[in-house]
Amino acid sequence: MVVLAAPLAEVFQRGFADHQAGRLAEAEAAYRQVLALEPTHAGALHLLGVIAHQAGRNDLAEGLIKRAIAADSAQPSFRCHLGLVLCALGRPAEAEESLRAALRLRPDFPEALNSLGIALHALGRLPQAEQSYRQALRLQPDYADALNNLGVTLLALGRPGEAEASYRQARDLNPASADAHANLAGALLVLGRPAEAQVSYGQALRLRPGDPALLNGLGAALSSLGQPAEAETCFRDALRLRPDFADAHSNLAVALCDQGRVQAAEASAREALRLRPEYADALSNLGRALVDQCRFEEGEGSYREALRLHPDLAEARSNLGAVLCDLGRWQEAEAEALEALRLSPSHADGHINLGMALQGQGRLSEAEGAYRQALSLRPDSADAHMNLCFLLLITGRFEEGWEEHEWRWRMRQSSMVERTFPVPLWGGEPIAGRTILLHAEQGLGDTLQFCRYAPLIEPGARVIVEVQAPLARLVSRMPGIAQVVVRGQALPPFDLHCPLLSLPRAFGTTLATVPGKPYLAADPADSASWRERLAALPGLKVGLVWAGEPRENWPKLAAIDARRSMALKTLAQLGDAAGVSFISLQKGKPAAQATDPPAGMSLVDHTAELKDFADTAALIDNLDLVISVDTSVAHLAGGMGKPVWLLNRFDTCWRWLLDRDDSPWYPTLRQFRQPSPGDWQNVIVGVRDALLDWRTA
Repeated sequence: MVVLAAPLAEVFQRGFADHQAGRLAEAEAAYRQVLALEPTHAGALHLLGVIAHQAGRNDLAEGLIKRAIAADSAQPSFRCHLGLVLCALGRPAEAEESLRAALRLRPDFPEALNSLGIALHALGRLPQAEQSYRQALRLQPDYADALNNLGVTLLALGRPGEAEASYRQARDLNPASADAHANLAGALLVLGRPAEAQVSYGQALRLRPGDPALLNGLGAALSSLGQPAEAETCFRDALRLRPDFADAHSNLAVALCDQGRVQAAEASAREALRLRPEYADALSNLGRALVDQCRFEEGEGSYREALRLHPDLAEARSNLGAVLCDLGRWQEAEAEALEALRLSPSHADGHINLGMALQGQGRLSEAEGAYRQALSLRPDSADAHMNLCFLLLITGRFEEGWEEHEWRWRMRQSSMVERTFPVPLWGGEPIAGRTILLHAEQGLGDTLQFCRYAPLIEPGARVIVEVQAPLARLVSRMPGIAQVVVRGQALPPFDLHCPLLSLPRAFGTTLATVPGKPYLAADPADSASWRERLAALPGLKVGLVWAGEPRENWPKLAAIDARRSMALKTLAQLGDAAGVSFISLQKGKPAAQATDPPAGMSLVDHTAELKDFADTAALIDNLDLVISVDTSVAHLAGGMGKPVWLLNRFDTCWRWLLDRDDSPWYPTLRQFRQPSPGDWQNVIVGVRDALLDWRTA
């Protein structure tokens, strides 16, 4: 530094002291006083530029520091600070040039090496950035800023564990830095440790209350912890402070999806995209909101647009794999899941999606490996447990499968809600004359399949069964049941309870001990009435069901329904089976198709008269055969011991097992399976030929 004559030197030194003490206004005034007397004073120009940079006035800072360099080109600190300013202005290539000039003047300059790392990172040259930070740290091991910046680069290089260690060192050196705690929290989130991230974000917020970025980070941690309502509060607090915060809008979409408020989620994702049109994460989150509204093709498009902008976005890649599974495009889904795992090998959901894609192709041992890998990464993943559960059950490994099935209550997107009662859950122990409540929990078909256990409760126990209203009259005819309650009505007193789908576990059901005897019966008087009405129909009397319940509020179930159901016209070839009268048993929206049956098919429709399943049972009691897709009527006919032919999709439900055309659950059931995904043609041909054989037998 040039030695100045007093009082100019004193003014400059006073300004420098104020600057170091953080009194920027006083320092700026002193530097300007120096420059009024000596306009080319290099030190004053430089430090005035530094103050401008600190205030975010980087255009002004650039001009001042360049004037300082023109006055004294031998000062490495001038070129170092110019490099920082140029980085802030988004001109990293120029910043690199300035910083390398500083290092030529002083090769052992830690600050210049740190700033060079920032410029190199911005230029996408991450390994060189890492090298620059490490050189700075060899010169100054306790350099907290370099440790922090090294963590940023390590995270970008996909080495979050090393990033965490670097951030921890930076935080320990500067525990009063909110940024140090926040950066550590970000690494912990990437490492799948949201509880620790929540603590670090909390520490950062205590140091810097009301910071929108920190509130957004805390919300992301809470969202990962399965606390979407609390996460929503954080995101909304951030948006009150900064309404144009695109990241918070995008993350709010996830929290809203997790609460089932999918239309609001879509609006939040679209607002994020309005603020930042090419925002890949927001496009990915929009994709999820669309999929959760069963708009699968739109969701796929949104994921693909996200990946066009950011091909390495593992979350979008994994989600694309999931929606391709929903659409039954298993091979495409596998490719996307594998790419997602290449990008993020420790992403548990990616392994789940891979497992689903493999299972959809019938590669079950590989799928099981994928599910178990997901559980090794995240042992509390209910989705992984349930996917493993269904694989175990479909392969007949019931003992482990029923245990895994108890995870169903904790799935993220599920129509099932666990009910709690002030009495114990029954696990198969002796009841000793007490009262037990068996309660329905899922769909009508599930209730029909598992109510079979009610008469098997030990003699002397009082059995109360709670079922959906359409099943109450039918189930009340079952032996061994003291009382049937319609779901939603007041419950009588009871000592124990058990959800219906936990009964196989309580009974220790194995593949060899499935209780398969008929257990449902029609009312004799109702059956006699239908017998008279159907007597005039010629030939075999065959009930027909071609579609399930769409369940549009639950995307996974809606996707399954799309694969298990068909249009009535798909069954046109059954009309070739002469001597058969078809009777529609189809309910719901698809029932309207019965007014226009395929040419040659004789189809009678009395479904408007079927008010509940007792009515349907009375009609089925007078049929020779029921042909049905995988829906509740198949369970009803099977439970009655009526011959039933199941039209089964390729990626079959676990209850129908594998490599067999019968069922231990229903000895009178015969399966006709798709030989490949979506191939109903071969199924219908097989059913037609079997009908012709039966008619002529």
